Amino acid sequence: MEFTASQIASFIDGKIIGDENALITGVSPIEGGEAGHLSFIAQERFSHYLDTSNCSVLIVSEDILTKDSYDQTIISVKDAYLSFQVLMNLYQEMQGRKEGIEDGASIHDTAVVGDKAYVGAFTYVSEKAKIGEGSQIYPQVYIGKGVKIGKNCKIDSGARIYDYCIIGDNCVIHSNTVIGGDGFGFQPTPEGFKKIPQLGNVIIEDDVEIGSNCSIDRATIGSTVIGKGTKIDNLIQIAHNVKIGQNNVIASQTGIAGSTIVGDWNQIGGQVGIVGHIKIGSQVKIQAQSGVNSHVNDKETVYGSPAISYNNYLKSYVHFRNLPELVKRINNLENNSKDQTNE
Repeated sequence: MEFTASQIASFIDGKIIGDENALITGVSPIEGGEAGHLSFIAQERFSHYLDTSNCSVLIVSEDILTKDSYDQTIISVKDAYLSFQVLMNLYQEMQGRKEGIEDGASIHDTAVVGDKAYVGAFTYVSEKAKIGEGSQIYPQVYIGKGVKIGKNCKIDSGARIYDYCIIGDNCVIHSNTVIGGDGFGFQPTPEGFKKIPQLGNVIIEDDVEIGSNCSIDRATIGSTVIGKGTKIDNLIQIAHNVKIGQNNVIASQTGIAGSTIVGDWNQIGGQVGIVGHIKIGSQVKIQAQSGVNSHVNDKETVYGSPAISYNNYLKSYVHFRNLPELVKRINNLENNSKDQTNE
């Protein structure tokens, strides 16, 4: 596709500095700009690219601009990052959506596929499953018995959604993620560990995005729940009966053990481990690689393993780094005290 600078500016309510007819045929990261390409500068620390980038057109936050003219065409906006997001969403919409059922897809007679939905080749849709209007089910997806998928969802190739799980509207599930696998439930007996049947399901509410290679286990009884608007990175394990609230962001390689409750608007860093049967409040920040083994109150920031208050951790770490010297000083003080006592 080709666009002029003036067309791009009209999409994002930008002001042009330079050639409004400059032609754009592609997009580049600012570090590797090319002639005929578009990029953006949203922060002052990248402003030097205004003088060095080879891009033909740059979307720039207005508070960074210091001159009346530049070598490139500039589209001045209030927030370049948000404006660039608008353009990317528009471009994605222009790509169009597939419709219909491809050859090789297997759909049970009792399953229901909504209007304008797409089901790719070698996908299997089990009995009594329902796929909502406009949803995109890519090739080689498995959809189990009684699964309900809402409107305008995207399920990427290789995803597996097991029996009776429920997916809301406008959800995205990336490749090789498993929704509704058995929870890790075993009862120790003299003969060994006996499996506890996992009879519940998973409920994923509207506007949730789940990265690739995640595992979200079905509840033992009841439901494992992922709340509206939550965004889950790749390689994440969420165990049975976990309840996650709305608008959380959870980074890669995090694991949340069974029956833990997580509130709303939390930020959970990468490689965080959270034990089972505890409660995480709302607006909590858990720093990367933390191990959380007790309840966390609203608006707390925690760090470490076991995780403690972030500020307390930083203060403690200062002392921990100097621990050998502190021990040496204490030993010297003790020795001096003994010498003075002997005198």
